[in-house]
Amino acid sequence: MTADDHTADDRTGDDRIDDVLTEVGPRLRRIRRERDATLADLSASTGISVSTLSRLESGQRKPSLELLLPIARAHQVPLDELVGAPPVGDPRVKAKPIRRHGRTLYPLTRQPGGLQAYKVLQEPGAEQPDPRVHEGYEWLYVLSGRLRLVLGDHDVELGAGEAAEFDTRVPHWFGPAGDRPVEFLSLFGPQGERMHVRARPKKS
Repeated sequence: MTADDHTADDRTGDDRIDDVLTEVGPRLRRIRRERDATLADLSASTGISVSTLSRLESGQRKPSLELLLPIARAHQVPLDELVGAPPVGDPRVKAKPIRRHGRTLYPLTRQPGGLQAYKVLQEPGAEQPDPRVHEGYEWLYVLSGRLRLVLGDHDVELGAGEAAEFDTRVPHWFGPAGDRPVEFLSLFGPQGERMHVRARPKKS
């Protein structure tokens, strides 16, 4: 994904990501209760304190990737299910998909500048790796399929539920691994704006 791909989104309208985040807390509580899990159970499996989980569910703590990713893993649900992004075609969604070079990007953020989030669907094709560089920092999370990531001297495959983060000044390229589509989340930020996705386990 090039810098142009990240800046070509339609920024008209007043939709804000905060409208989505306000629903995260109640959704987290509902999902946890559906699994008959207590806050203590979830704390033990994620390493996140009970007080932080309680504040997150009540809306007193702003959701972040650092918190949501281990919770999604603990509940064994896709990350976008916790965020509750409306499906494509929902009349409330005003952001238009961006189609470039076999990729369809669905913008999940509306504010200009800063961290930008996209849901990306890429079909397999004849495109060969062509690593490029640009300013910024990127985080990828695979929802379905397999994603091939060429990063400097590394050539790896990521499956559903796996993530990667990297400085985009390092030559990089990514696309479907094999002959099936891949669906993933892409978060892109200015240089120095890194994503922290690991929760430290509690000390025994």
